[in-house]
Formats: sequence, structure tokens, C-alpha cells
Amino acid sequence: MRQGKPATARPSTVQSRKHEVRIIGGLWKRSKLPVADKPGLRPTPDRVRETLFNWLGQDLTGWRCVDAFAGSGALGFEAASRGALEVTLVEQDAALVAQLQKVKEHLKADAAGVQITLRRGDGITALGAWPAAQPQDGLDLVFLDPPFDAQLFEPALKAAARVVKPGAYIYLEAPSAWTAELLAPLGLSPHRHLKAGAVHAHLLRRE
Repeated sequence: MRQGKPATARPSTVQSRKHEVRIIGGLWKRSKLPVADKPGLRPTPDRVRETLFNWLGQDLTGWRCVDAFAGSGALGFEAASRGALEVTLVEQDAALVAQLQKVKEHLKADAAGVQITLRRGDGITALGAWPAAQPQDGLDLVFLDPPFDAQLFEPALKAAARVVKPGAYIYLEAPSAWTAELLAPLGLSPHRHLKAGAVHAHLLRRE
């Protein structure tokens, strides 16, 4: 999923050795997504994604979603496969953006009527430019899996909380648990949580 980018520059090209993850459900079930062999690129494991979409109820028909640190696009493409109306994938690395475009074309998303938008850039900046949510209008789901060593969790959560509508969801991967006490000042509350290895997966709701 996310590109684990520290403050230092990353390689500008996708290296030759690649791995794969698969889409678990929906329109593109069992389709494989390439994962570039880049430092810090950690796709959300199949088991964790399966649990996440069980939490969300499997069917995302009509949802508007943003995958703010897209990396391999595993979360965003999974949401699109499960019926999301709009999915925006944001990624800084040019080679990964090109790879996401190839995946979109391979899945024939446009022909299937699935609206997937790719943006090259910083996830927090992209969310900051998004219109603020209104009581009946805003994003339904934002995926956040920022680089673990870049201290982006709080600003990413603040940016996401501004654009999801009340009662909507934010998915966060982090190296430690975000408690109700930490989330309350951001207007968020924990909805579901699991620990998988060194990763804490959170499904949060906007109050």
C-alpha cells in the first residue's frame, strides 16, 4: 500500500524485482496488483484488508474514497472493486504513479464505469485542498498509511477529519495504537482496531 518515504529522496525508478498482492472481493476479485521492490513500500496484507472490508460491510456502493498514500493502490483499488463511486489515489513517487495507471488500464476501470482518479503529490496536501465536509456532503472513507518514520500521523488525521462527513470513516495504519484520548481532540473516535505484527490497523469514525 503506502510508500514508506522518509524525508530523504527515494529512487526515481521501480526496481526490477516485484511482488504481488491480490484484490480480495468485488468486481476485480483475485486480480493481482504488482508491488514494486522499493524501500518502505508496505502493502496492507490480504488478511488485514479482508478484515477491514468486513468491518466496512463489504459493499461500498456509492462511496467517495481517497487513498492518500497510495503506494501499490491495494486499498484504493479494493474499494473501487467493491462498488465505490469515486476513488482518488494520491502518490508522490512518479514511477509508482505510472504503475498505478497501468493497473487502472489493465483492470479496464473506465470501461467498467468505475471512476478512479490518480494524482501525483503529497497526501496531506491533497487532503488539505479538498473541500471541507458538510453535514450531508463529504468523503465517506479516507485511507491513511503514511511512512512510519516521517511523523505524519497527526497532520494526516487532522487533514482527513476535515474532509470526511460526520459518521464517515478513516482507516489508519500506524506502528502504535491511537487511543480514544488521542483521537478525541481531532473529532475522531475508534471504531475497530487490530494488531498484525508490528502494524496497528484502526478504523476510526468522525464524530
